[in-house]
Amino acid sequence: MLQAVIFDFDGVITDSEILHLRAFNKVLAQFDSKIARKDYYKKYLGSTDIEVFESLVKENKLNPGDMGLEGLVQQKSKIFKKISTAEGKIIEGVRDFLKMLKQNNVRMAICSGALLAEIELILTTAQLRSFFDVIVSAEQVKKGKPDPEGFLLTLAKLNETTSNPISADQCVAIEDSHWGLQAAKAAGMHTVAVTNSYDAEQLKIAEKIVTKLSEISIEELQEICG
Repeated sequence: MLQAVIFDFDGVITDSEILHLRAFNKVLAQFDSKIARKDYYKKYLGSTDIEVFESLVKENKLNPGDMGLEGLVQQKSKIFKKISTAEGKIIEGVRDFLKMLKQNNVRMAICSGALLAEIELILTTAQLRSFFDVIVSAEQVKKGKPDPEGFLLTLAKLNETTSNPISADQCVAIEDSHWGLQAAKAAGMHTVAVTNSYDAEQLKIAEKIVTKLSEISIEELQEICG
């Protein structure tokens, strides 16, 4: 029985993946380094900011020096906030999908590798914050996707707010990357993929694949949960 829908954020609710790449590259420019778009989508998209910078250091593409990795994360976050305030947008169909879930008393949460301040800024600006009972962001986990830690923490936090416990198999996770789908499956949740960042072939481990959320009815979500 469907009880909750847990959303990834970037690439599912907001069309911001390319904005993250631009913010990373603005930071990296001071080191004469850059992430190519194809590499970002192939290697880094499912990672938290700190994991991206750690990977670049390991690949000898970055030496943060005295600034440190945390300093780079803060710098990137400031740049992203500025870009997203001017250019960030909610993906078509999301608002109506959220309203449908609310009308059917389905709990909603976000499990994202983005920073909390970035998520809150975009949701508040779009007047969508009230739909979500729980937000789990990069700062709250030790391991990003495909590790299931974030989804398990999201479920635990949802259960702190209800007297009727929700089990993992009563949750549908909506993701745009194979990293996220792997994490949700490892947490024991059902999965829906949207082809906003990758094509259907790369998301085939999902139980259902759509091009936009407006393609999914409440009946289909309930059927996925059995």
